[in-house]
Amino acid sequence: MDPELRRPITELGMLKDVQIDGAGNVRVEVLLTIAGCPLRETITADVERALGAVPGTADVSVQLEVMSAQQRQELKDRLRGPGAARGIPFNQPSSLTRVYAVASGKGGVGKSSITVNLACAMAARGLRVGVIDADVHGFSVPGLLGISQAPTRVDEMILPPVAYGVKAISIGMFVTGNQPVAWRGPMLHRALEQFLTDVYFGDLDALFLDLPPGTGDVAISVAQLLPSSEILVVTTPQAAAAEVAERAGSIAAQTGQQVAGVIENMSWLELEDGSRMEIFGSGGGAAVAERLGTALGAPVPLLGSIPLEPRLREGGDSGRPIVLSAEDSAAAGALRGIANALAARPRGLAGRPLGVTPRS
Repeated sequence: MDPELRRPITELGMLKDVQIDGAGNVRVEVLLTIAGCPLRETITADVERALGAVPGTADVSVQLEVMSAQQRQELKDRLRGPGAARGIPFNQPSSLTRVYAVASGKGGVGKSSITVNLACAMAARGLRVGVIDADVHGFSVPGLLGISQAPTRVDEMILPPVAYGVKAISIGMFVTGNQPVAWRGPMLHRALEQFLTDVYFGDLDALFLDLPPGTGDVAISVAQLLPSSEILVVTTPQAAAAEVAERAGSIAAQTGQQVAGVIENMSWLELEDGSRMEIFGSGGGAAVAERLGTALGAPVPLLGSIPLEPRLREGGDSGRPIVLSAEDSAAAGALRGIANALAARPRGLAGRPLGVTPRS
């Protein structure tokens, strides 16, 4: 499996030749997409491991070469279809990808951590998941997923790095060190547009966008570029935070988007004796869901409440989300429950072409 495209190299035109002698020695020639492929060692090790498990195989030798311009074009045609025009694939009538814009009224409510954990929980179920870090000024997705490598460019096409089965892209993968990104509105819109058009995610079951706090440029751009996206509102139980979070969801009334639900984070701290300390109060998430439902004229569910837990923070700092590093924790259980609820939501097929032609 190509580690970035997540498809067999035999389907991607990357396998140039295989030679086997009488003693069981195998020599394989693999074509890399670009000369400086950051995952060349991973591809070599994966090929050696796959062939080494075949009975009768002795020694495995992997020779790496680089695709020609024509071979790269053929690869792009395999992925996007021959002569495919650049555009946003998630807006195509045939797309079945659920797009969730994770929003909050204010910063510091754990929106990015929730985004990453929901994505990893879905991927652990075997779903195909992508994440776009749309918080250009406050990007954090690469660190939360432990991604340090840069995306691979195949001409104008960008291949997103993969961590824990999740394909992710962030402006943080294109800057040096902890350099700030000082961009204004039009640049933010263009960056998001390029992520949606130039980054090859392939067929996804779910795409999460980690939005910056508030209802500014990026939230408006998401509504324009992805009109079918649904909003996930993240809040804490605190009344002041809930009021601000309500505004982040109310933007749906102006943009025509739907609100998929509300997630309450930092709901309580479980003490050693089993009791709960509600540090930030209680009821904020339920209040936001109820008020948004009234304002939008449609029920808005409270998808779940996530307890305040040190291991959630530790997982973010180490780049291994809590749904993978501490599966037995209460926070991981709550996050998996929310991910399962989102994954189980039905997707209508009305108006979508199925590619079926009746026999004459």
